[in-house]
Amino acid sequence: KMPLKIHIKSGQQIIINGAVIENAGPRNVSLVVKNEASILRSSDILTPENAVTPASRVYYALQCMYLFPGQKDKYLRQFNELIDSYVEAAPSSRETVSAIKDYTDQEQFYYALKKAQDLIKHEHEVLAHVQQEFVEKLRDSTDSGNQRAGGGRSVGADAGGLADDRGTGNG
Repeated sequence: KMPLKIHIKSGQQIIINGAVIENAGPRNVSLVVKNEASILRSSDILTPENAVTPASRVYYALQCMYLFPGQKDKYLRQFNELIDSYVEAAPSSRETVSAIKDYTDQEQFYYALKKAQDLIKHEHEVLAHVQQEFVEKLRDSTDSGNQRAGGGRSVGADAGGLADDRGTGNG
């Protein structure tokens, strides 16, 4: 394998084989890693305090497998439980989850982590969609209440009203 040259900005941290390394100097520095090592840049590191959603917990378990191979079995069990629960709750993630599991089975944890970032994006999209549906249902219930009370559709965020695309005829 070829050596890996890593540029570290002043104040930036990286983790190499579980050791946190910070550039404490005023200038950028470069390191060359000449052998196989588990490396994460600060932008890819997830702290336990920030692993608060199902997808971020999957990422954190993978991160720990990658950085602490001596505890791989412990984190692998957590990972499997978390990822199975995630795909059960969000079946639309099946393709991404499959890719993450394939990388994990091959012990290519760095690539599994990169793919797990897609899972976190998926989670954000699913939550945004659910939130949008909730807002629409709330607006629909407010609009129907206004109509019963003799109010118009000019109340709310969308004064022009939205056509109901679910085909229920409430528009």
